[in-house]
Amino acid sequence: MRKDKQKVLDEVWDDDRVKGFLTKSAPVQSGRPLPGDADFYVLRHAYQSMRPGDFERFLDFYTAQGRDVQARDGRGRTLADAIARHANATPFIELLNAH
Repeated sequence: MRKDKQKVLDEVWDDDRVKGFLTKSAPVQSGRPLPGDADFYVLRHAYQSMRPGDFERFLDFYTAQGRDVQARDGRGRTLADAIARHANATPFIELLNAH
């Protein structure tokens, strides 16, 4: 973290803020979306931004829209596959598997 950035603790994530992640789109490179399912990039962005409890609420909204928790990136990996080696990924993987 940069020295000029303050760490925010106990930040409030209301439903509108969590639902806002549903409108994210796949990143674009050279004018084209990166390979992989657009749903994968939405999931990954939510994972990178949220705490497990907020991510759980996000997954409820996400699956209610009929979106795919098994979406794959351009290398054929699900989000659970892609984050499996991350130190704090276990609760997120459990939530993905439960949905």
